[in-house]
Amino acid sequence: MELTEQLKTFIEEGKDWERKPTSVKGVTIIRLPKTKNRSASLAIDINPLNDQGLPMKKKGIMLMNAMELKAFRATFNNEKVDNLLKALEDVLPERRMASTPAKPDVLQI
Repeated sequence: MELTEQLKTFIEEGKDWERKPTSVKGVTIIRLPKTKNRSASLAIDINPLNDQGLPMKKKGIMLMNAMELKAFRATFNNEKVDNLLKALEDVLPERRMASTPAKPDVLQI
């Protein structure tokens, strides 16, 4: 089945807030419920995975169109954002450490 057909089926038959995994790690499709102003729709949820395969954040970034993706890309690629994060890490060094979790002890059998 073609991707667009799979998405149409998901929006018609999926449950509200249901997530459908994709072949891209950290990217899922969410079926958003209908509201008073709009019918049910779909969104992409981006939440990269850590070394243990778990989402890095409690909530990811939800995108509903290409314009939103373009805006986020422009923000992420802004050098000032890099500088700001480096300054935050200097002020709060525990955050830097939290972003690189220690590997869990694995019992070798």
